[in-house]
Amino acid sequence: MSWFIVKRFASLVPILLGISIITFILLHLIPGDPAVAYLRLSNIPPTDEAVAALRLELGLNKPLYIQYFEWLGNVIQLDLGISFVSKNTVWDEMLLHLVPTIQLTLAAFFFIVVISLPIGMLSAIYKGKWIDQFSRIIAFVSVSMPTFWFGFLLIYFLSLKLDLLPVLGRGTLEHVVLPSLTLAFGYIGTNIRLLRASMLENINEPFVIYARARGLRQGKIISRHVLKKSLLPVVTGLGMSFGNMLGGAVIVETIFAWPGMGQLFVSSIINQDYPMIQGCVLFMTVIFVVCNLLVDLTYSLLDPRIRLEGVE
Repeated sequence: MSWFIVKRFASLVPILLGISIITFILLHLIPGDPAVAYLRLSNIPPTDEAVAALRLELGLNKPLYIQYFEWLGNVIQLDLGISFVSKNTVWDEMLLHLVPTIQLTLAAFFFIVVISLPIGMLSAIYKGKWIDQFSRIIAFVSVSMPTFWFGFLLIYFLSLKLDLLPVLGRGTLEHVVLPSLTLAFGYIGTNIRLLRASMLENINEPFVIYARARGLRQGKIISRHVLKKSLLPVVTGLGMSFGNMLGGAVIVETIFAWPGMGQLFVSSIINQDYPMIQGCVLFMTVIFVVCNLLVDLTYSLLDPRIRLEGVE
């Protein structure tokens, strides 16, 4: 098991390195001069002398590969630079916006689990019945409807018409409901389909037939045998969902004025805050990759054969 974990951690290094190179290059291909953007955000006239002095101070006059290695060296020391807008460190700004995003993601993840898993399980058990047809409709609408449109529907009916929940901002638990439901809705259908398909595949396997022949009750067969084996693809779906949501729910946070990482990322792009953009992209990448690693480790716990394959 320890060797399996070491190999998975080692595989993260080239992925993160490659993404950091791509991000750094693409960011420097954006039209505009970071020095000019910095001066304008600081309310300093971007004269030729001021731009030249700032480029020298920031090291922007050096070749691109030298700038990258200097930036990478600072990142290894957890120094992501200073924000052009707030003049605070990128780390401080991200940590300030990370807590709201974690809160929103955990609430959305809760909705995904409590809605998609029971519906997917019932849909497989009662295949062809009304509950199965109903679940397929939910799954279809979930994967087809754009996130922003579902958010606007929730705002219109639950806030404007029924006046049940607040729309904007972050404060009480009531403020979390609408954005977390909106964020979760797009992933609910995918996980319903995953669990339904996996259970239908496993429910007629020989080990299930043997369990029935031994006289085990249907509920015990489903809970102890079929469900555990069927959770493997669902674990992948849930892990990917969590990584995507935590990495930055840009649309949802913008609609509901939620002060999280997504809103920080959007405002950084608008303001051409280059250090903050680099920090946000790197952070989202790390979160996504770490979530994939946790999915692999969970896989190895659910199916020991995967762990053994990693040792070979």
